[in-house]
Amino acid sequence: MKFTAFAAAAASALVLGATAESAELRLSHQWSNQDIRHRVAQIVADEVAAAGVDLDIRIFGSQSLFKAREQYTPLSRGQLDMTVLPLSYAGGQQPSYNLTLMPGLVKNHDHAARLTNSPFMEALEAKMAEDDVMVLVHGYLAGGFAAKDRCIRRPEDIAGMQTRAAGKAFEQMLAGAGASIASMASSEIYNAMQTGVLDAVNTSSSSFVSFRIYEQVKCYTPAGDIALWFMYQPLLMNKSTFDGLTEAQQAALLAAAAKAEAFYLEEAKKEDAASVDVYREAGVEIAEMTEEDFAAWLDLARETAFKEFVASVPDGQALLDMALAVE
Repeated sequence: MKFTAFAAAAASALVLGATAESAELRLSHQWSNQDIRHRVAQIVADEVAAAGVDLDIRIFGSQSLFKAREQYTPLSRGQLDMTVLPLSYAGGQQPSYNLTLMPGLVKNHDHAARLTNSPFMEALEAKMAEDDVMVLVHGYLAGGFAAKDRCIRRPEDIAGMQTRAAGKAFEQMLAGAGASIASMASSEIYNAMQTGVLDAVNTSSSSFVSFRIYEQVKCYTPAGDIALWFMYQPLLMNKSTFDGLTEAQQAALLAAAAKAEAFYLEEAKKEDAASVDVYREAGVEIAEMTEEDFAAWLDLARETAFKEFVASVPDGQALLDMALAVE
C-alpha cells in the first residue's frame, strides 16, 4: 500500500514536472495575417513548434489581444509574452526609443541592418532590459508619404495638411513643415482618411499595402533609392519569461528568431517595390523624391526633430552620435 502511494506520488511529480517545462506564449500585434510582421511572428512560432520543445506560441493579430499602442506596458509587466511592435510607439515610456523613427537617420535596408548590430542598438537594448524586455528579432521597415489631393515630395507640399506620422520625431518635423498632426496607430489610418480626419499619411510600405490605403489616396511617394522614413519594428519578448524557459526552449526560440530575422531583412527590401506595383495598379499617381527633396527634409529635421530629441533626452546627444557613427 505504501509502495503504491509512493509510486502514485512519483508519477504525479513527473507529470507536474513535464507540465512545468511545457509552455504557451502569447504574441500580440496589430496587423493582418498577410503582413510581413505577422509572417515574421509566424516563422518564429512554426520553427519553435517544429523543434519539439513543448513550447507553443499563440499569435493574436489585428489588435485582438491588445490595442496597437498599448502593448509595450503589458509586455514589460509580464502580462504579455511577445509582441511585434514599432518601438517608437513606446517613446512615452522610454524617450530614447523615438530615435528609432528619426527622419533621414537610416539610409537603406543594409544600413538599417548595420545599425541593429552596433553600439547604438546595444544602448537601446540596455534600456529595454530596464523594463524587463529583450529583442528576439531585429527589423527595420522603410516607408513614404501618401495624400488624398496632391503629391508630397518636399516640406512645402505638406503645409496645411492634417497628417499622421508614426512617431514623435516625424511629428515634430512635419509640424515644422506646417502640417497639423493627428496621432494614431497605422491600423487606424484607413478609417481616418475615409472620414476626412486625415489628408495625408506617413507609414511603412507594408502598412500602405496591408491596410489598403491605396483606396483612399491620390498620390503615393514610396521609399525608393532615397527613403526618408525608416522605422525599427522588432519582435520583443518579456525577458523574465524567456529566462524562465528551459535551455532547449530558449535555444529553439533563438534559432527561430535568427531565421525570422534573415527573412525580415530580405522581405523588407522587396516590400517597397511591391507597394509601388500595388498603388500603380490601383490608379494612384507615383511621386519620386529626389536627392534635393531629401536634403530639404533633412535640413528641416535637423532644426526640429534632432534638436528636440537632444534637448529632451538626457543622453540624447550621445545616442544620436552613436547612431550617426554607423556607416
